[in-house]
This record gives sequence, C-alpha cells and structure tokens, in this order.
Amino acid sequence: MKSASRWKIPRTTIAVIVCVLATASAIGQVAQQEKPPMADDVFKNVQVLRGLTVDEFMGTMGFISSSLAMNCSGCHDPSDADAYALDNPRKQMTRRMILMVDAINEANFGGRRVVTCYTCHRGADRPKSTPSLLGQYSAPPDDDPNDVELSPLPSPNLPSADEVFDRYIEALGGVERLNALNSFVARGTYLGFDTAGVSVPVEIYARSPNQRTIVVDLPGADNVRVIDGQSAWNTSAGTLMQIPVVALSGSELQGAKLEASLMFPGQIRQLLTDWRTGFATTLIDDRLVHVVQGTAADDTPVKFFFDRETGLLLRMVRFAHTRIGLNPIQVDYADYRTVSGVEMPFRFTVTWTDGRSVYELSEVQANAPIDDARFARPMPPAG
Repeated sequence: MKSASRWKIPRTTIAVIVCVLATASAIGQVAQQEKPPMADDVFKNVQVLRGLTVDEFMGTMGFISSSLAMNCSGCHDPSDADAYALDNPRKQMTRRMILMVDAINEANFGGRRVVTCYTCHRGADRPKSTPSLLGQYSAPPDDDPNDVELSPLPSPNLPSADEVFDRYIEALGGVERLNALNSFVARGTYLGFDTAGVSVPVEIYARSPNQRTIVVDLPGADNVRVIDGQSAWNTSAGTLMQIPVVALSGSELQGAKLEASLMFPGQIRQLLTDWRTGFATTLIDDRLVHVVQGTAADDTPVKFFFDRETGLLLRMVRFAHTRIGLNPIQVDYADYRTVSGVEMPFRFTVTWTDGRSVYELSEVQANAPIDDARFARPMPPAG
C-alpha cells in the first residue's frame, strides 16, 4: 500500500512541468519534423542530463524517484514554472551524485551502468552506512520475481520456451482462432496517474500485427497513446493543462511496439530473440509460474510469467534505458474472458517507476473495422 499511494503524485507533477516549461513554437517544430523532443528544449535549467529525449529524461527522473522513494516535489517547488526550475541543495546534490556514479562506473566497470542510485539508496533518501543486525538475523524478504535470474544450470525438469509457448497458444484458443483475430475495439474504464483517483472511460483500437491506439476520456480532453507499427506518440491532453505530442524513441518506442504486438499473442515467438528458460521457481499472486526470457532489439531482457496451471500469461516485464540505469515496466494480465473463441485479458495493469495505470474492459468487439486514421499521429492540443 505504501508504494501505491506514493506513485500517484509524480506523473501529475511531471505533467505540470511539461505544460508550463514547453514553448508553443518548439512543440510545433518537433511535431512537424517527427523528431523526439529534447529535454534541453522543453525544460529550463537542465545541466547534467543534457542531450536526452523527453521520454528518456522522464524515465531518468522516475529512476531517481523510485531509488529514493520520493516524488517530484521532494526536489522541485511546484508552485510555478520559475520556482520549479530553480536550483536548490537537493538538485545540486543530485547532479554531483550522477557525476560521481559516472566516474565510479567509468573507472571500475568500463562505463557500464553497474552502480546506480538504487545501489546505495534502496528506497531511502539517504544511504545507510552501518550494517543492520535486524536485516542480518531476520528471515530474508521474498525475492522480487522481476529480478529472478537464470540458474547456473537450467533444470532439465522445466519445459522449454517452445513448450511454454505451445501451451499458452492452446490455452488462448489455439492457432486457428488466434490467426482469425485481426483487430478489435475495446471499451471500459481507466484509472491512472492522470485521473486523480477516479475511473474514466477508455477506448482501445488494435489491429494486427502491432497497431494500437488508447484513448482516455479525461474531463478536459482526450489523452491519446498511439503506435502505428513503426512510430509511437503519447499526449497528455486533459492533465491539468495542454501539453505536447511526444514522439517515443529508443527503449520506449521498442516497448510500445512490444505491448501492441502482444494484443495479438499468436506471434509471441517472433517478437524477441534468444529465448531462455531455467529460472528459479517463483510466484505471481501466489500462483506458480514458468518464466521465459527473451532479448529485445535494444538488447534489454524481457521476462514473461506464465501460470503453470492454466498456461496463461500473468505478467510481462520489460526494461527501458535511462541515463543512469534500466527502468522496469511491468504489465499484469488478469480476468481472461472468451471473445470469438479467444481468451483475452479484460484487466491489465501497467506499473513503472513513477506511475500505475489500470484498464478494466467491459466489452470487446472482435474483427471490428477500424479506420486507418485511428493509428495516425495524434493532433496537438488546441489552444
């Protein structure tokens, strides 16, 4: 419960940053050129974290927030745009810490991001410098299943990746029925960082193999997230103020493609490379799972957790590059129901370092006709 309440603040605060610090002319130029907006152009007083796209910059802020168990107001004054950008002792210390970690990694690990903020902070604003006898002599906490690593020698009793996938496809309804599903339109509710704790209507348009549009009906305006198969864009219209259309890049773009492709899971084998099994036994919501790991195009691991009893996918965890480390993004799938002979999750929850979004579907129309315009780049907010 502690983490759930903590994550409601940062994205709302971030929305204010983007709104008040971006200039209309820069936004228009970025949208026309179809280039990801750069943090240096959108935000004021960026010093150490220069040269990052806005999505990577936001991910880096989320990494810091998660590592220190803080939200944006811990380092920024949200009273107005000028105050938000002003320096203060914590921001100055953060810059020094980033440079210190850079130097440690460069001197000892060839520049690889082995040491990060989380290495020392572990969810505290100040690293602890003395050993904990309580931690040493108490029962160790359960492993985070997202961190489970491959055993040195994979167990011969565990199924191969192909065997897990075969059972998954069969549990969903079989190859023939999955191949017959070419598109769907879904409606339901959405609860997230941008809804102030209130569920709002949502529509999802998906077309095989990897096109998806999510439209969140906020009181002020629609919040739209689009992946057309090659490019992806997010808006945050309706979150306090109008903010720009952000073209995704790097790991965030690869992640958007992966999540859109999983709307049509019959193609799961082709989505990644270097599939591996052999992970230690772990649980998801008290259910034993088979863990299968693949490698994404940006060379990051992606883990899939399949219910050993039903064969269905319970969780997918991918990772996104940031300036200072890898951010985990977790998608949990639940409430499977039959639609045109195919089992589909009617509830999925997306959790990342500074936000959580819950989608609850009430109806799904299979093979619905969808206009191509649904997968076009979203229009910038009016006004």
